[in-house]
Amino acid sequence: MKRVVIGIAGLALMLGMCMAGAAEVLLGPGDVVKLSVYGSPDLSIETRVSESGHLTFPLLGQVAVGGMPVAVAEKTIASLLEKAGYLKQAQVNMLVTTLASQQISVLGHVNRPGRYPVDGRRRVLDMLALAGGIHSDGGDMISLVRMRDGKTLRETIDVVDMVRTGELEKDVEVAGGDIIFVERAPRAYITGEVSRPGPFRLERGMTVQQALSAGGGLSPRGSSNGIRITRRAAGGQPVSLDARASDIVQVDDVIVVRESWF
Repeated sequence: MKRVVIGIAGLALMLGMCMAGAAEVLLGPGDVVKLSVYGSPDLSIETRVSESGHLTFPLLGQVAVGGMPVAVAEKTIASLLEKAGYLKQAQVNMLVTTLASQQISVLGHVNRPGRYPVDGRRRVLDMLALAGGIHSDGGDMISLVRMRDGKTLRETIDVVDMVRTGELEKDVEVAGGDIIFVERAPRAYITGEVSRPGPFRLERGMTVQQALSAGGGLSPRGSSNGIRITRRAAGGQPVSLDARASDIVQVDDVIVVRESWF
């Protein structure tokens, strides 16, 4: 007998697929479904759920299915066919071909921004994966905007910190209509006598010395003495500070490297 070994990643993928398949998809406006009735090919149709949550079915006309799981909608249509006397025992099959009502917008600095269907239980990291992951210009902070009980809620999630600390309870479940926005990575600027002046990605805990490295190092005329930082004070006005190599760079700092006198 051949022995099959499944790794942890493969097992996780299989479990995720089972959970997604077991989760119930709720029908809503814009969804396109294919309907068939066993033994009655003339009743097979493809139709769209209207804004009012109804679909048009032969013999029955408008049938309310909005907010129903697929299995419940199948039984509802079957029951109506039986009660109307069209069939003694109806077996209805419904296949969702376009899930338009349950979609999430993944925007900002991701590799494939767009709208993605929620075809089961999905969390923030699942949706980021569907969008191709965070772009190289993207930051660690994710904004999650969603409507709950008529109120717009906004939550900020530090994805890197969540994964590093293992606090996966912060990887919240999402639903149709939610918006995930990946912020741009924080930046600072370096100018003066460096090889590559301009903006650079600001990493956590980045020092002035590391910022010099991001700028390609000192130019032949650059001096490591007398480096200054211009930053915004609490009141918004710019202030100029003497900088040491070990100082921590802040968002939107402008590091000025002076020319050597010798």
